[in-house]
Amino acid sequence: MSAIIRNYGLYMAWVVSLVATGGSLFLSEVMHYVPCDLCWYQRIFMYPQVLLLGRAALKDDRRIAGYVLPLSIIGGLISIYHYAEQKVPGFSGVVPCRSGVPCNKDYLDWFGVITIPLLALIAFALIAAILITLKVTSKKEETADVEIED
Repeated sequence: MSAIIRNYGLYMAWVVSLVATGGSLFLSEVMHYVPCDLCWYQRIFMYPQVLLLGRAALKDDRRIAGYVLPLSIIGGLISIYHYAEQKVPGFSGVVPCRSGVPCNKDYLDWFGVITIPLLALIAFALIAAILITLKVTSKKEETADVEIED
């Protein structure tokens, strides 16, 4: 599995960011779901990853993990908070959305569990897991290369 991540991890993370970005644009532009404030914050952390991971995949630049991981982690934390607002009773009153659609509104609710913030969280978590694995395997390769040279 680590060989697959080592060879195709950047492309896999890029595809996840493309699907997440495409999905959010589909929901807002085609389905006409108005994004709430927290949805916009999640988009702010996902959209740049399409460009960053795409460029890194083309250049095989594994150092991008240091730049993209914070975006995925912060976006994931916002997704967790947003999901809690939708699924935990009384949580939506903690810091309510001030404009537009309420953040606890469920446009999409499959099986009573799967909502848009959960899908965003899955995307952020997948990207973070791929990049962490890529970073670990890259460090192991560097360590092995240094040992061989000695």
